[in-house]
Amino acid sequence: MRIATWNVNSIGARLETVLGWFREAAPDVACLQEIKCVDEKFPAAEFEQLGYNVAVHGQKSYNGVALVSKTPLEDVRKGLPGDDSDDHARYLEAVVSGPRPVRVASIYLPNGNPVGTDKFAYKLRWLERLKRHAQALLTLEEALVLAGDYNVIPEPADADDPKSWLGDALFQPQTREAFRALKWLGLTDAYMEVDGTPGGYTFWDYQAGAWQRNHGIRIDHLLLSPQAADRLWGVTIHRDVRGREKPSDHVPVVAELDLTN
Repeated sequence: MRIATWNVNSIGARLETVLGWFREAAPDVACLQEIKCVDEKFPAAEFEQLGYNVAVHGQKSYNGVALVSKTPLEDVRKGLPGDDSDDHARYLEAVVSGPRPVRVASIYLPNGNPVGTDKFAYKLRWLERLKRHAQALLTLEEALVLAGDYNVIPEPADADDPKSWLGDALFQPQTREAFRALKWLGLTDAYMEVDGTPGGYTFWDYQAGAWQRNHGIRIDHLLLSPQAADRLWGVTIHRDVRGREKPSDHVPVVAELDLTN
């Protein structure tokens, strides 16, 4: 099973680019972030024509997450538990059916900038809520993939120029500590498990020629429960997609799990 995560930075603006990649890569499951549309505006029919089932947790103009899967999606949950007042569409979870079901979540973690504001405090609270929910999910002892745009640069090696990110919410000590605490629950960073080579960037800003200079960062992650990590075969970062027409500033990251037995 090939499970992808991709912040598409507006599904409406980049639909043809996204569908083109789906036709080529044919992921079994994809976790999409920053779709920037309400549920009714998501182009579900176009994905269904490619053989996918669709679940959406959208929001007008901002945020928004989706799951698309070649097999039916069950036990769909919209929103991260822990704060009923949080109306941001940033979390969508479902069980991907099959001989060996997998619980998958599409995550769009808050950016948190500027540091020292309510936005940064919200980011840290959201990470704590995610940690608590992940801890509960791990008690189910099932294959679990928490995939998405975490807006976290875990280590200096995950940035081409780490010094330029020292004042950014993505690279603050508190942010990185919270991400480590999440992993220490027993989750495996898929890329680090099978590769870990510095330069595995997933995001290049539109500004200042970041793509041309390879001034990238790794902020899109797939975190796996032990039951999923035991079946991890490989991870591919589709960095060529960043150089296509009307690209997102993120690229797809695909983990492959062997669920055949």
